[in-house]
Amino acid sequence: MRITPNETTAYQEHFLMDSAAVKKYVVEKLGAFSSADPLTVTEIGDGNINYIFRVVNQATQESLIIKQADVLLRSSGRPLTIDRNRIEAEILWLQNELAPRFVPEVYHYDQKMYALTMEDISDYQNMRYELIEKKIFPDFSEEITEYLARTLLFTSDLVLDREVKKLRVKKFINPEMCDISEDLVFTEPYDDYKKQNVLTPGNEPFVIKNLYENAPLQVEVALLRNKFMNNAQSLVHGDLHIGSIFINQTGLKVIDPEFAFYGPAGYDIGNVLAHLYFPLVKNLFDPTVDQAFHQWIKQTIGTVYDQVRRKLAEFYDEAVTFSLYRHQAFKETLLQEILTDAVGYAGTEIIRRVVGNSKVKELSLIPLEKKVEAEQMLLKLGIQLIIDRQHMTSGSQLIDRINELEGE
Repeated sequence: MRITPNETTAYQEHFLMDSAAVKKYVVEKLGAFSSADPLTVTEIGDGNINYIFRVVNQATQESLIIKQADVLLRSSGRPLTIDRNRIEAEILWLQNELAPRFVPEVYHYDQKMYALTMEDISDYQNMRYELIEKKIFPDFSEEITEYLARTLLFTSDLVLDREVKKLRVKKFINPEMCDISEDLVFTEPYDDYKKQNVLTPGNEPFVIKNLYENAPLQVEVALLRNKFMNNAQSLVHGDLHIGSIFINQTGLKVIDPEFAFYGPAGYDIGNVLAHLYFPLVKNLFDPTVDQAFHQWIKQTIGTVYDQVRRKLAEFYDEAVTFSLYRHQAFKETLLQEILTDAVGYAGTEIIRRVVGNSKVKELSLIPLEKKVEAEQMLLKLGIQLIIDRQHMTSGSQLIDRINELEGE
C-alpha cells in the first residue's frame, strides 16, 4: 500500500485516537485513502498494552492496521514507556530484511503520534485459538524455525560487524518491558513478593513446596534470569508465544515485538516451545482427546527443537567468517548452549503462565475438576525442563518427558 504522509498536518502532539480520529488520520496524515472513500474503522485489539484498529476501504477492500501506544497500560493504568512502538516498528523493518515471509510489512511510523501503520494480516488467524480448535499446520515447524534461525543468528555479532552490533544493543534497549519479564517470568513465580500470583484452589500446597520452597530450582532460575539480563547475544522478540503468531495453511506472520531487546537467543526458541505444551495438555484433559492433533503437536515440539538447531548450524556455516568462530568445536558448543537455554526458558515460561497473573486461554478451558491435575502436570514439566536442561540435547528427549508425565 502506498503511504504519502503529510508532515504539515496538525498531528504534532500525541493524543489517544478513537475510531473516528483514526478515520481522519489515515486520510489527512497518511494520505492512504481519500476523504471520499467509504472507510470503516474497527478496533480489533484485545491486548493489555496497545490500541489496534483495522481500516478498510469498502469500495476496493484495501486495508491497513493502525497500532497506537499510550502512556498507560490499558488494564491497570500502570505507566509504560511510549517508545515501545518505535522499537516495534524498527524491529519489524529489520526483520523484513532478514525474514520477509514471516513478518508484516510496516508502511509508516509516526514518532509524534506513536502510531504504527502496517500490513493487514486478516487472512491469518491467531495461532493460539487455531490450536485450541485442534487445527493442524504441517508446515509450522519448518516456517517458525526458519524465522528463528534467521532473526537470531543474523542479529548477533557472529555475523554483524562489532560496532553495528553494539549500536543496535544501545538502540534497542528496552528497560521497562524487560522489567516486566524480569518480574513476571523470573521472580514472582518463585517469590510472590508482590502477592500477585493467581493459584487455582487446591494447588497452593504443591506450588509452595515445589516453587516457593524449592531452593535448587530457584538457583537454576536465578542463572537463567541472570543470563536474560546480561547476555546481549541476539535481537530477540521477547514475547514470542503462539498468540503473537498468526497462521494459515499458506504460512505465518510473527507480530507484536514490543518486548524486543538484545538478549539470549534461546529465549525466543524457549517461548515457542513452551506455548506448544498448553494446547497439548488442554487436549489431553478434554472429554474427548483428538489423537491426531495430540500426536502432531507432540511431534512438533520435538521437530522445532531439532530443526532450529539444524538451521542455525546451516546459516552459521554460510554467514560466520571470523576465523576463531569457524572452529567446529566452538560452533557446536555455542549452538548447544543456545538450545540448552531454550529448554530452560521453556520451563520458566510454562511455570509463569500457570501460577502468574498473565494466564493463557487454554488453562481456562480445562474443566475445573481436572484443572489442578493439568496444572501440576505442566508445573512438573516446567521444573524438569529447567533442572535437566543441560542433559536435553534432542527433540526426542522433549517428547520422552511428555510421555513420562502422561504415564504417571
